[in-house]
Formats: sequence, structure tokens, C-alpha cells
Amino acid sequence: MRMSAPGNSRAALRRGSRSAGFTLIEVIVVMALIALGTAVVALALRDGTQGRLDEEGARLSALLESARAEARASGLTVHWALADAAASDGAHFRFVGLPQSAAMPTRWLGEGVSAEIPGARALVLGPEPVLPAQRVVLHLEDRRVVLASDGLEPFGPVVESDAP
Repeated sequence: MRMSAPGNSRAALRRGSRSAGFTLIEVIVVMALIALGTAVVALALRDGTQGRLDEEGARLSALLESARAEARASGLTVHWALADAAASDGAHFRFVGLPQSAAMPTRWLGEGVSAEIPGARALVLGPEPVLPAQRVVLHLEDRRVVLASDGLEPFGPVVESDAP
């Protein structure tokens, strides 16, 4: 007579033969939740200073291209120049040559932003369709962003080694 321990019948062995583990769907759901959590943390840890400087760079690029289009359309010679530190109106920069009807901003969005135009006093924005290669460097604390144009393309951020 054969004796077996309780629960060791063939039926019990067949029911328990299924391996204990996770299904593919469960593993995929967990991986998706981990990826989502990682993305949220990565966005939350973004450097605020660099983000502000990137925003200023995008805004300045749009302003320069707007003034460039206005200069070409009206046939006016337009320059973008940095204002003196002692400017009585608090301006940080000016669009010289645009008509009064084309009111453009003259201040940075945030405090602490500064700019320099390497090798020039001002950027030439028109009316010629082909302009010289130009660049402007924005600074905020220890961060910097270089905006450049080769004279044909719009101003945009560049890696410093690629800047004209």
C-alpha cells in the first residue's frame, strides 16, 4: 500500500505545477509605472536657472526674427543694441531703427539676465536679405546660451563650437 503525504495526490500536483510568478502584463504595467515616475522626477529636477535662460533665448530669437522681418518689409536699417547700464527708462536692450508703431520689448523677462555681442556693438537686422554671421551670448549666474545666425537662417541656440 502506497502512502503519500497529505496534498501530494496527482490532482494536487497538477494544480500546483503552475509556476508562481508574474504575468507579462503585470511586468509591463510595473515597468510603465517606473518609467512614468522617473520622467516626473527628471522634469521636477530640471535646473531652474537654465530653464529661465533657455526661455530668454527663445524669446530673444523670436524678437530678433520679428524685427528682421519688419526691417525687410519696411526697407529700414534696424539694429539690436544693448542699453547702457545707466539707462533712465530701465531698458536692457533696444531695437534701433524700427518705427514707433512697431513697439518691441526692451527688458528681459527675469532679473539677472545679461547679454554681450562678441565683436560688435549691435546686431544688424536688415533690410538686406543676406546679413553677416552674428551672435549674442546670454548670461544668467554661471550659465550661458549662445544665439547665432549665419546671415540667412534665423537666430537660434547653438553649441559654442558651432557658433559663427
